[in-house]
Amino acid sequence: MPVPSLPVKRLLLNALLLGGLATSPAKAQMAFGQADPGQPASRRWGTPAASADADAGATTVAPLSGFDPLTGPRSRLQRDWVGLNRVSTATPILVMAGHADSQNIGGSGTAGEAVGRFGAAPMYPGISDELYWSMVVAIQVVSLGQQRGLDIRYYRPPFRTIVDGNEAGTNWSVGHDHAARGGYALEIHFDAYGPDGVGSGLIPPVHRPFTSIDESLAQEFGGYPMAFRDVLGGPKRGIGLLEIGKLEGRLEASLRDPRSRAQAVQAIAERIVRALELGLGRQNSPTSSNPAAENLSGNRTSANRSGSNGSGANRTALWR
Repeated sequence: MPVPSLPVKRLLLNALLLGGLATSPAKAQMAFGQADPGQPASRRWGTPAASADADAGATTVAPLSGFDPLTGPRSRLQRDWVGLNRVSTATPILVMAGHADSQNIGGSGTAGEAVGRFGAAPMYPGISDELYWSMVVAIQVVSLGQQRGLDIRYYRPPFRTIVDGNEAGTNWSVGHDHAARGGYALEIHFDAYGPDGVGSGLIPPVHRPFTSIDESLAQEFGGYPMAFRDVLGGPKRGIGLLEIGKLEGRLEASLRDPRSRAQAVQAIAERIVRALELGLGRQNSPTSSNPAAENLSGNRTSANRSGSNGSGANRTALWR
């Protein structure tokens, strides 16, 4: 596995500072502590990887059908679309952390199994663990993508709480504008733990015919139906929502455990960047993982003709 260009602690610290979560390196570093170092990890947040090497090796094992050794179950919902529309190899990519501007209101993201079920301390006070890990992964994706020559950047909203999802500066507004100019907007998420979660997969943007980038991300992580939850606010505005996996079990333990954190973050970022490269045509083209999808046209149906300027009134219901 390639070694991250930055030491992981420095990477995570940069993620916090760039994300506006800390006023000093010392304060930011507190986010990496365990809830109770004296308590067995398995009791705090499930069973962690046995070692960093073991977790790194797990990412190279052929996954079971519908299940990945690191990110867990894929979406169990039937994917009813296929991305056939090729995009330019120079397509600019915008990466955002899910729930970055919806903290402390409805729709702030999952707390994760460690916090919600086992009583662990949040990774950083005042924000959901989903936002914390989404931000760390998003920044690493951008760093790795830039190293590989992609036109890719990270966006952070100016405030952590913006009630109106259509206000200038929100993920929705900036992502919509980026997509309208022909770019690809991607928001990183972690799904809910337990029965409320579905699993990894791309919830595709529905503002245009599905593209090869949509397809390659779905190949790598799985895919959700095009009209999932009656089409969420992000996809309506041209933003793809990538669920990395349910924030529980081995995935969450691998992220929280300092022994495997580096490998887990890097492995996830590698998979995302590889999928982006495939979708851009920089590597071998992706092929459909859904046999039925070969019979689909790839054009929008009545289910995904949602306008890109949908109302943000029901932000809690639409926000992921």
